[in-house]
Amino acid sequence: MRFDDDADLDTSEVQDARGSRIPGGRATVGGGVVGFIALLLALFFGVGPEELGLSSGDTTPAASSSPQAQVSQSCKRGSDANTKEDCRIVAVVNSVQDYWSQEFPRRGGRYSPARTVFFTQRVNTACGAATSAVGPFYCPGDRQVYLDLGFFDELRTKFGSGGPFAQAYVVAHEYGHHVQNLMGTLRKAQNGRQGANSDAVKVELQADCYAGVWAHHAAAAVGDDRIQERFQGRVTPETWTHGSAQQRRQWFHTGFRSGDMAACNTFTP
Repeated sequence: MRFDDDADLDTSEVQDARGSRIPGGRATVGGGVVGFIALLLALFFGVGPEELGLSSGDTTPAASSSPQAQVSQSCKRGSDANTKEDCRIVAVVNSVQDYWSQEFPRRGGRYSPARTVFFTQRVNTACGAATSAVGPFYCPGDRQVYLDLGFFDELRTKFGSGGPFAQAYVVAHEYGHHVQNLMGTLRKAQNGRQGANSDAVKVELQADCYAGVWAHHAAAAVGDDRIQERFQGRVTPETWTHGSAQQRRQWFHTGFRSGDMAACNTFTP
């Protein structure tokens, strides 16, 4: 996604805590090593960067981790988002929340914004302490998304992914969990059950679908073009904490193609 060079970025939606610790005790959503692997597989479900209008060119990595490297100082305009990784995440957060802020009132509700917190190595949250190994996650206890930008470095290094499209998808997926939290559906993932047909998996699939809904509206130029490329690979049932690659592709596709959150009912057969 290339941003208007002159567009203003709202850095109030992001807290830059890289190089510091944030004080905070319940379960996070969207993280975990198995979820991390499932996410990697799901990134190749047939939607390419060009199809979403996302530049596949290299951009400058995020600034070195330090309390002084505040996004509020370095991310002012769309031109910054087009050249700096952390500023691009700010722009995506702005875009995702702008969409949901308009969609909720259209359905008779009210959207409450959630901040994304940049951290390095370890962070304390209302859901307890977490390390970078958890991957990106949403904490319903404090209604914040947590992200160590080193996650994308690892995607690039180990899997050749982690570019603009992967970053936008990850952010939109985690905000999908925030939408679920506001709607009261997120608690369905907290009944302790696991497996391919568990509510925990369905919650993750719905977050994929909500990410697709946002992508549909963020990439209007795609229109009704159908996703043709099939995912090559497989996920065994033992790893289905987030659903199989086929399921994740299906639900992201459902949201992306329809642009309608009402189509994201993963709980009804």
